[in-house]
Amino acid sequence: MRLQRIQSLQFIDKAAAEQLLLSFVRELFPKLAAIRVELRPQAVSLNSFSGYLTLADGRRLFFKTHVEPNSVISEYYNTQLLAEVGYPVIAPLYASTEYGKQFLIYDLINEPSVFEVAYALDHGQRNDLGALTAAQNAADAQLFEIYRATLRPITAPENAKAPIHQLFYHRLTGGRYAKFYVGKPFVLPQGCLDWEALLARRWVINGKAYPCTLDTLIERAKRFLDPDQPSWSIVGHGDAHNGNVFFTPAGLRYFDPAFGGRHHPLLDLAKPLFHNVLATWIYHPQEVAARLQISYSDDGEQLRVEHNYAPSAVRKMFRASKLERVLRPIWLELTRRGESPETLTALLQSALLCCPLLTLNLADRARFPAEIGLLGLALSVTVGCEPILETS
Repeated sequence: MRLQRIQSLQFIDKAAAEQLLLSFVRELFPKLAAIRVELRPQAVSLNSFSGYLTLADGRRLFFKTHVEPNSVISEYYNTQLLAEVGYPVIAPLYASTEYGKQFLIYDLINEPSVFEVAYALDHGQRNDLGALTAAQNAADAQLFEIYRATLRPITAPENAKAPIHQLFYHRLTGGRYAKFYVGKPFVLPQGCLDWEALLARRWVINGKAYPCTLDTLIERAKRFLDPDQPSWSIVGHGDAHNGNVFFTPAGLRYFDPAFGGRHHPLLDLAKPLFHNVLATWIYHPQEVAARLQISYSDDGEQLRVEHNYAPSAVRKMFRASKLERVLRPIWLELTRRGESPETLTALLQSALLCCPLLTLNLADRARFPAEIGLLGLALSVTVGCEPILETS
């Protein structure tokens, strides 16, 4: 698919990628009279690309698209639905939502994404953590009100159509997992294990023994993430990690709702809970590897891993805000309506597992050093096993 080719090519031959994209835009929107595109390859662009479009009349516009190989979902982007229920979502000027041609064009946006702001805060390049915290808290309080207002059950057929399942269940069962890992070696810092051997290992991470193997966690995820079952639902963005949220003087504003729609609230929270808090290594693997201390031992049955990876102050803020203002209150509301805490825990842990394991290929040593690949596996086990809320 052409968009997939452009997404990959932007990092190795930007000019060629831009020429391909200009032809694509001219075919898709012939009346726009586009004369130039400018891609902006970013660390956050793991399965997407964005940039600027110049028209013959001199106007500059912003574009963004999400690229999802092997998708089983044919319809994406529900900007209007999100706007109708109160999301501060930026509406595109022009949109194509057909699978393989998903492309949104916006007015020029000058404000930074929250991803960019958080990175700058982490590196001492900004000093407005207080302002970002206030904006995040307000946005999360508003998010819960939207959840509460739109919460209702949906049938299995309705649930199966939700685009968000492409990020979790369909990546796990639809080819991505097998392509990345099955039958392949996984290179570790001092050695190599077949994937099937890794699946069977038990884990001790930073001194804590985890009861589940990766194989157990993956099989449980297939059961709990299966979309062919009735579910509670809210109207949600679906992919509201910090790269899809702008930090504006008026507060946080969402864009690129490629997976927006009606789906379970805990699925809606999984991407921001992981990617905004624990995923700097995915976006900046070489940078994180340079300061990462990680070691392991393998006795043939158990992997013992010690590492010093931990979220920064701004990442802890994102987690605290989401937990206290959104996750905890919607959790209480769901249990009040009859959902069991055990089911909710398994569902959220299963979605969180998919974030480090399936966003990118942890076995890809061209992208991830062996130390980062091991860290990704360890975090997969951690988020797949740890309760994110104390429910006692």
